[in-house]
Amino acid sequence: MTSSNALTLDPETNDAAGEWMHFGADPRFDYPIDYSIKILGACAATGTVDFLGKWAPNSYCHFHKHLGNTTSLVLEGEHHTVETVAGESIHKVRPAGDYAQKPGGDVHMEFAGPQGSGGVLQHAGRGRQIVRSAGQGRACIECHDP
Repeated sequence: MTSSNALTLDPETNDAAGEWMHFGADPRFDYPIDYSIKILGACAATGTVDFLGKWAPNSYCHFHKHLGNTTSLVLEGEHHTVETVAGESIHKVRPAGDYAQKPGGDVHMEFAGPQGSGGVLQHAGRGRQIVRSAGQGRACIECHDP
């Protein structure tokens, strides 16, 4: 990951809005990483984070699992998710306008189609875990009280 920005909340306003954080190529991963996120707001008490995400054409975010419920809306482009269920790989193509809610726990890949993609997401819980291809934890991104 090329960004070291930490999410901090203003204790008086509970505001976490910030600049775009970019994550780019990383030799530790064997797929093209090129995406950015912008925090819209967060609540430390509930562990929710609302953010915008945008992916460059045919680029991925890190292989990961959400540690809590996630709601997403694709705003532009075509967004792909690939997860393994009962040993079978399931590839879903999500066009602009697609709305989804998923419980935490599924390990998956997300990537943009040929025109890139963008959307708004809400994570509820305490973050997400970046995993290796074999499903073992590599890093954990969590929300903490200030």
